[in-house]
Amino acid sequence: MESPGHTGGQSKLQPGSPADPTAFGKYLLLGMIARGGMAEVYRAKTRSASGILAADRLLAIKCMRPQLAKEARFVEMFIREGKLAVLLDNDSIVRTYEIGRIEGRYFIAMEYIGGKDLTQILRRCQESNQRIPVPHACYIAAKMSEGLHYAHTRADAEGRPLNIVNRDVSPSNVRISYEGDVKLLDFGIAQAMLKFTSEIGVLKGKFSYMSPEQIRGMPVDARTDVFSTGIILHEMLTTEKLFRGDTEFALMEKVRKADVPPPSKFNRRVPDALDKIVAKALARDLPDRYQSAKELSDDLHAFVTQYRYKPEEMTEFMRNLFRVDYQKEADEIASCQAATLDNEPEMSIESSLVVAEPTPPVGTMNPPPRDADKRTTGPREAIGRMPADDTSPTSVPPGDTGPASTPGPGSGDGFFSRLRKKFTK
Repeated sequence: MESPGHTGGQSKLQPGSPADPTAFGKYLLLGMIARGGMAEVYRAKTRSASGILAADRLLAIKCMRPQLAKEARFVEMFIREGKLAVLLDNDSIVRTYEIGRIEGRYFIAMEYIGGKDLTQILRRCQESNQRIPVPHACYIAAKMSEGLHYAHTRADAEGRPLNIVNRDVSPSNVRISYEGDVKLLDFGIAQAMLKFTSEIGVLKGKFSYMSPEQIRGMPVDARTDVFSTGIILHEMLTTEKLFRGDTEFALMEKVRKADVPPPSKFNRRVPDALDKIVAKALARDLPDRYQSAKELSDDLHAFVTQYRYKPEEMTEFMRNLFRVDYQKEADEIASCQAATLDNEPEMSIESSLVVAEPTPPVGTMNPPPRDADKRTTGPREAIGRMPADDTSPTSVPPGDTGPASTPGPGSGDGFFSRLRKKFTK
């Protein structure tokens, strides 16, 4: 079996298209939809139907860039955090179905969400000289908070909290679908990515959405995600970034001080009651802040009731704001759903499709049996999935020893905090 950092010397992965799909294990790649310094993301579908994944249901396959796969520690963390993502089954979090490896390429199979992220939405609003309507902004922040609270309170099979803190809540990680759904992206993968973001120039942008305690490198809990959500809510209401700085140090100083002007200063449609909600979410001192994401969500939902807001209004807003893009995506999705691989026999469900069901995390955070490394499932080796039964073995790369060997996702002593201290010395 390959070591965690081995990429198998694979050739360049062909992105495929609806007219000419590329076979990728049990998946068909139907075109690249995004490329970043850490991963490439493809539209995809499975080659046969099984369980909750119909043959025409679209997925997003995120493949780790080969140069990152050479870092054994990164791969191990990628896998460990990916297992957390598999466990998060909530309507406000993009569902992760599987973490695995195909032909030496590490990948994540996720729910496909047609739409735009908040960064794109805010940019379009600025370009068209408009704002996200107040009730829409509050609804988005409320749904984000629901997903965060679910993750914050997720427990294992014995009722012990997993202490999950996202620590990477930013507009680029919030997706709004053309159907009006609000989804948090890459929830469990965020921490595995952070070590490398500073090396490719991404981390600086994340400072703008961090909490004061996070900037200081202190231990964090659910309230740090509440603060980040407050930043995003403020930005949606004002269409302006809350924290800016010409240098990293200047930006970090502004976050530390957390001097927050009320949104009504920039948007007269924001009433005093909403100013107070935003101020509480963005309180510098932890005791003054909302103590849970649920508290923030409850206050936002209560506030929105006065507008008689209906979620269907988000659908209309998105399709009107991105009218051309929405029609183009609808046409592309129809083509993808009809795509087939010529001269390819249908794969049997039992041997090809493995889905990570939202079951209690029994065994998913623990090391595999000694002989697990000798087990294989053919050309692919599933890593992050929950096996349906004992006849579906899981092969895990060496070194994946679960959270006992490294600080957990809620720990203030993890590599993220050490990276933060690097910038605060």
